[in-house]
Amino acid sequence: QVQLVESGGGLVQPGGSLRLSCAASRRTFSNYAMGWFRQAPGKERDFVAAAAINWGATTTYYADSVKGRFTISRNNAKNTAYLQMNSLKPEDTAVYYCAAELGSTTIPPTVPSLYGYWGQGTQVTVSS
Repeated sequence: QVQLVESGGGLVQPGGSLRLSCAASRRTFSNYAMGWFRQAPGKERDFVAAAAINWGATTTYYADSVKGRFTISRNNAKNTAYLQMNSLKPEDTAVYYCAAELGSTTIPPTVPSLYGYWGQGTQVTVSS
């Protein structure tokens, strides 16, 4: 079992930055995926960014809407993943969720159904 807790959300003006954190309750395994998703009011949960870790090697994935603005990273010593969000836009407003799945996969982890563990979400609001 892995429990995830998100933090770092808040209100920010357009063009501003936020860093979201996702703390895991236990040490990660050698092969796993960590993802970030978001859900805006009245919309479905969409993929934002993900990292697939296999024997220490990391492959990252980003939604087209956030490429060049968002960066996914992790600190293994803290069992924590991060989503650095820069140049925020009003359309980035959503509840952001982190997710994790143990084991490796040949399929890019960009859909919610691939993840077995989810955080409770943190609100990000981008508004002037």
